[in-house]
Amino acid sequence: MVGTFGSPRTGTIDAQSRAPFGWAPLVVLFIVGLVDRIEHNLLSGVLPLIQKEWGFSDTAAGSIPTAAALAAVVVSLPAGYLADRFSRTRIITIVVFCWAIATLGSGLATGFAMFYLMRVFLAAAENIDNPAAGSLLADYYPPVSRAKAYGLTRVTTYLGGVGTLLGGVLADAFSWRTAFLIMVVPGVLTAVLVWFLREPRRGELDRLVATGEAASEPDDAKQPQVKPPFWAQLRQVVAIPTLLFVCAGLALLSLGLAGVFFWLPTLMVRGFGASVGAAGSISGLITIAGTLVGTLVGSWLGRKWHGTRKGGRLLAGGSGITAGSLVLAAALSMDSLLGLTALVLVACSLMSIAIPNMTACLADVVPAASRGLGFAVLQLLLTFGTAFGSLVVGIASDQFGSLLSGMYVLVVPMAIGGLLTLGARASFERDARKVMEAAGR
Repeated sequence: MVGTFGSPRTGTIDAQSRAPFGWAPLVVLFIVGLVDRIEHNLLSGVLPLIQKEWGFSDTAAGSIPTAAALAAVVVSLPAGYLADRFSRTRIITIVVFCWAIATLGSGLATGFAMFYLMRVFLAAAENIDNPAAGSLLADYYPPVSRAKAYGLTRVTTYLGGVGTLLGGVLADAFSWRTAFLIMVVPGVLTAVLVWFLREPRRGELDRLVATGEAASEPDDAKQPQVKPPFWAQLRQVVAIPTLLFVCAGLALLSLGLAGVFFWLPTLMVRGFGASVGAAGSISGLITIAGTLVGTLVGSWLGRKWHGTRKGGRLLAGGSGITAGSLVLAAALSMDSLLGLTALVLVACSLMSIAIPNMTACLADVVPAASRGLGFAVLQLLLTFGTAFGSLVVGIASDQFGSLLSGMYVLVVPMAIGGLLTLGARASFERDARKVMEAAGR
C-alpha cells in the first residue's frame, strides 16, 4: 500500500523548503513518540497501588525498568541494522501494534511475574522503532529545520509525564488496570496512522543541499544501495567523535533522570503525604511544563547560536544539562512540597534545552546510509543508562531507608553528562562537514 502522508508538496522536492514533504510526517512521528512515552510512564503513576496489591519490595519495583531497559539494549543494534535496510515506516507500524498488545497484557496481568514480563516485552518493542524514526526525520527534513523536527519528537520523552498524571488519576478513580487498558486504543490507532506514511528516499535531502540536484529515481527500492557488513558499518559509526561524546553524555543524563523521575511520585507520597493522584498529577505537570519551556528556549538558543558559535547547539544543550543537574540537587534538599516542585520544574526546564539540539547534531554528523545504526547506538547507550537509574534508587532506599539517598547519588553523573556534551563541540563542525562532502560526491 502506498502511503498518503509525506509526499513532496509540489510533486518534486524543493531544496529551498524547510519542509519539502510537509509537516504531516512530523505530526505522525510526534504522535508515535507521545503514545510510547505516555504508556511507558503509566507505571510510575500507579506504582504505589501495584505494590500494595502484590506486596513487592522497592528493589523489585526498581528492577522493572532495569530489566525492561536491558531487554531494549539487546534489540538496539539489530533495530539499527533493520532501519538501514528495510522500510522504516513498516517497521514502526509493526512495533506500535506490538506496544498495544503488551499494554493489554499489562492491564490483564494476573500476577507480578506476568506483569513483569509484559513490561520487558514492551520496552524491547519500543526500542526497535527509535532508529527507524530518527533516520526518517533526517530524510523528511533538511538540516535547516532538523532541530525543530527532532526537538518536537524528542520532547515526547518528557511530555510522557502525561502518563504519570494519567496513571495516578485513573488509578484513584477506577483501578491501576484501567490506565493500561485505556492506552490500548491509541496504540492501535497510531499503528494505523503510521501505515499511511510515505517512505522517503535515503539521503536525498543531503544530496540536494550538497549539490542542488535530486537523484532521478523517486524510491529507494528502484535504486538499491550496497550496504557494508554490519560490523564494518558499526565501526564506521562509532568512529565519529561527536556521536560518541553526545551519546555518552546523554546516557549519563538518562541514568539520573530515570532514577529521579521514576521515584518522584512515590517520594511525594511517602515524604510529603500527597495522595497517589496528586503526586502523579504534580510529577506529570512538572515534566510537561518544564519540557515545553525548555524546548522553546532551546529552539531559540539553538537557532541563534548554530553557525555563529562553535558547536552552538551543543553549547546550549550541554550548558542546560549541567545547570539543571545542580538545580535538581538543590530541589531534593527542600523540606516542603512546594519548594521541591518549584525547583524540579526549573531543573526540568534547563535540561530540556538539550532536546531540540542534541539529536539534530547527531543527524548532521552521521551519513544518511548509516543513520539508522547511528541512532541505534544513541538508543543503546540511552537505554543502558536508563536501565540502572531506578534500580540504584530502589536499592539505596531499601538499604538506608530513604529514597533521597539514591537520588542524590545520581546527580553527579548527570552533571558529568552535561560536561561531556559540551566536549563534543570540539569535533562537531568537522564531522558535519564530512557528511555534506560525502553527500555531494
